[in-house]
Amino acid sequence: MSENNIVEEIKDEEIKFIADRMLGKLVKWLRILGYDTAYPSFDNDLSLILIARQENRILLTRDVNLIKRRNICDFLFIESDHWEKQLLGIIKGLKLKIDLNSKIFSRCSLCNTLTKEVDKKEIKNYVPPYVFLTQNKFVYCPSCKKYYWRGTHWQRMTQKIQKLSLNESGERFQKNE
Repeated sequence: MSENNIVEEIKDEEIKFIADRMLGKLVKWLRILGYDTAYPSFDNDLSLILIARQENRILLTRDVNLIKRRNICDFLFIESDHWEKQLLGIIKGLKLKIDLNSKIFSRCSLCNTLTKEVDKKEIKNYVPPYVFLTQNKFVYCPSCKKYYWRGTHWQRMTQKIQKLSLNESGERFQKNE
């Protein structure tokens, strides 16, 4: 991953991304981690740059020709073809601290909308019976009407994220056991 024009010491909660069409899986994982990540359906370079500037987003791209433009916007050039290496490069490159308790699933992985906590009583008819019996915390995407909970998929995702970016000191993650 190559960097250019990245503002020093951006706070994690202020970081917003916009990604080109070559980075769909990376977008999903950034959203799962709670980062506001726009993923427009178009692939027009000028529009991506304009949105990045207007919304103070870091442009994530694999497009070599796009980054050759002068004074485009803050961006990270993503070299790897593999989403795991892409995500690890962003975490390390921007020194992101991943909060596996509060930020994970705070955004919908499909549409980027902030999720809302919902009372368990309200969702009985919307989740499988086993999930309703075994889970206590649920979040809901008001845009796509999708429900999320911390089941086995959450555990697998958490393990994958920890495996990807645990450094020697273990400082990158905030997790309460």
